[in-house]
Amino acid sequence: MPTFTRPVARVFAALSAISLLPAGSVAAGQAADPDASLEEEAALDLGTLGEFLFFEFGDNTFGQYMLSFLLLLAAFVVRKIFIIAFARKLRAWTEKSRFAYDEQVVRALEGPVAAVILLVGSFASIGVLTVDDALRAFIHNAFQVGLLAILFWAGLRLIDVACAVLSDVAERRRLGIYHFIPLIRKTTRVFFLIIGGILIIQNLGYSVGSLLAGLGIGGLAIALAAQESLGNFFGSISLAADRTYKVGDWIQVGDRVDGMVEEIGLRSTKVRTWRRTLLTIPNKLIAGDIVENWSRMPNRRVSHIVGVSYETSRENMAGLVSDIEQLLRGNEEIDQKFIMVRFTEFGESSLDILVYYFTRPVAWAEHLRVRQEMNLAIMELVEKRGTSIAFPTRTLHLRGEADLHPEQGTRQSAGHP
Repeated sequence: MPTFTRPVARVFAALSAISLLPAGSVAAGQAADPDASLEEEAALDLGTLGEFLFFEFGDNTFGQYMLSFLLLLAAFVVRKIFIIAFARKLRAWTEKSRFAYDEQVVRALEGPVAAVILLVGSFASIGVLTVDDALRAFIHNAFQVGLLAILFWAGLRLIDVACAVLSDVAERRRLGIYHFIPLIRKTTRVFFLIIGGILIIQNLGYSVGSLLAGLGIGGLAIALAAQESLGNFFGSISLAADRTYKVGDWIQVGDRVDGMVEEIGLRSTKVRTWRRTLLTIPNKLIAGDIVENWSRMPNRRVSHIVGVSYETSRENMAGLVSDIEQLLRGNEEIDQKFIMVRFTEFGESSLDILVYYFTRPVAWAEHLRVRQEMNLAIMELVEKRGTSIAFPTRTLHLRGEADLHPEQGTRQSAGHP
């Protein structure tokens, strides 16, 4: 019987001994004490209670069962008090504090702490019972495994809170690591789960060293089977270190991949193409190929030819070139660092003006809007100069038969046959 139940047993044994005193002794006591009858009745009641508590059922007495039940009930009561009183008051306090993330920490730890209270109460409840050594050793190991599982559960929830804090900080400061935080979170959770699994296996009594040594025989086969997975994993690390792209970027990889990045994982990257299909590309292939990130453009280029008709005079051509350049110089949505408008070519059917500039908006829709506004304004300038946009034309000069054979016509006029 456990040591902390022995004082209770001694009390009940003393009470039982009182109930078994000889009748003469009790009578003598009654003659000496007028309240002996009341004490005898109380002793009989206590003796009956003692006999009930020490009544053995299996390997334990009813007293042990009642103590076990009371300990389990106390664990549930303490857990409920913690959830209602302490946790709620702590959450109310964190809502008023200046630190923005303490409430998330409290919410993350509330469940694990309540689970620890229930686990300790359950272990104490079972501890007062008499069981064999093998079962007691199993219960002890189960308690350790359960405690480790709860600790690692709390650690996983704190990892989520830490990644949320890191994400907010990176977003406010516009750090390049922002879009790789989901990848960091997944990697950290997997590493944490591996460490937790090793510790749990070790606490179950298995030798982790011998287990790993036994797996060494099949290590080569496992390494060959996991070659692609490891390549993709290291490819994702390379992409994260280089910050090649982030979620929301428009990238182009080779001839097949062209679209917006939707998700970056440990094994692959998902890209939404312009046809609205979803491509899943292994990170190993992306890390070994040329990646063109269109979203990293500081400005977006526009280069086209404005062809005007050959009827345009020299003065109007020079004035039109100057007008187009002044139009671009006066627009705030055009990057002013590099603007070029030049009369460059005598085309087959037009006088060609090169218009070369960069728009500050890089988003496709905004870029097209600025480009359209500039094109309409250039058309208006062409009309004001009294000329027009040229279109492909071809002039054919037809020559008669006399033009083709002038010598024959001369001989006929001289009287030759």
